[in-house]
Amino acid sequence: MRVVITGATGNVGTSLIEVLGADAGIEAILGLARRAPRWHPPKTTWAEVDVAVDELEPHFRGADVVVHLAWIFQPTHDELETWRTNVLGSIRVFDAVVAAGVPALVHASSVGAYSPGPQDHGVDERWPTHALAHAAYGREKSYLERVLDAFELAHPEVRLVRMRPGFIFKRQAAEEQRRLFAGPLLPNALVRPGLVPFVPDLPGLRFQVLHASDAAEAYRRVILGNARGAFNLAADPVIDARSLGQLLGARPVKVPLWPVRTAVAAAWRLHLVPASPMLVDLALSLPLMDTTRARTELGWSPSRTALEAVGELLEGMRDGAGMETPPLDPRAGGRLRWRELATGIGRRSRPGCPGATTNGSTAQEEPA
Repeated sequence: MRVVITGATGNVGTSLIEVLGADAGIEAILGLARRAPRWHPPKTTWAEVDVAVDELEPHFRGADVVVHLAWIFQPTHDELETWRTNVLGSIRVFDAVVAAGVPALVHASSVGAYSPGPQDHGVDERWPTHALAHAAYGREKSYLERVLDAFELAHPEVRLVRMRPGFIFKRQAAEEQRRLFAGPLLPNALVRPGLVPFVPDLPGLRFQVLHASDAAEAYRRVILGNARGAFNLAADPVIDARSLGQLLGARPVKVPLWPVRTAVAAAWRLHLVPASPMLVDLALSLPLMDTTRARTELGWSPSRTALEAVGELLEGMRDGAGMETPPLDPRAGGRLRWRELATGIGRRSRPGCPGATTNGSTAQEEPA
């Protein structure tokens, strides 16, 4: 089986390549990324491709499955740029799949596509996918769900799968996720247990997490199987202020939302942090997901708990962890993080700009 992966050098893409490379059923992997990595895993070749502008059909010809992971989170101050890559680029991927005659498409959707919902029980894959309209990430993920609804009707010959994971973490993605969401002003040592005095217990602060290797295993099962439709992915337990406090050795303290959101909004407008206040709104609105379908139809279950995944992320942030791909390179921010500062923190992301960053997952991400 030949698999093509867009956004192959990011958080989920690197884990997926590792899992597929170890599987005897996979003959060859073509990883597409805007910048080729120094990493050379088994069975894998690379091509430098930007899904927003480059020709895709020649790369897809002869593939058995295309896995679409390519996604950018930055620049949050230029929503037209993220729309061009994330939405218009994704539509170009979908069209190229049909033009190249690829029989299966696996798309990285997200919990961030879902409409606001309950946080006391899980919703299944039938829950509406109309995320908060003012949050770019949710708006883009939800729009693509509508595009894929039409795609599914127009092209029943293509086996379409939509993966909807919670936040996806691993040690090697820690520096990337720090750059994308916290920015250059966060000292890595601050996430050490005992240094943070309290964790704000905000209304709606309940979210689901899984490790990138467990997300990759779910993708592997979908790639090699015959499943269609959407699959929620998450590990137990649900993460909240109390569990974060346990990991950080900090006390959860109930805090109203408005002062925290006001502070994030001010920092974002001053280009002090890359994550927007709209992303905070989205994260606090997410429903909890029921993962029964993935567990029963795919035979999938996570090998790591949500607490282990978060703990690995925090450990990786303390150590400045990464790997030899451009998005995950711990040196990408430059000495004293000058490249991150040079972008205007959330202002630029295209190749050729200082500190250009891209992410192949959700989690992401991330939101996933």
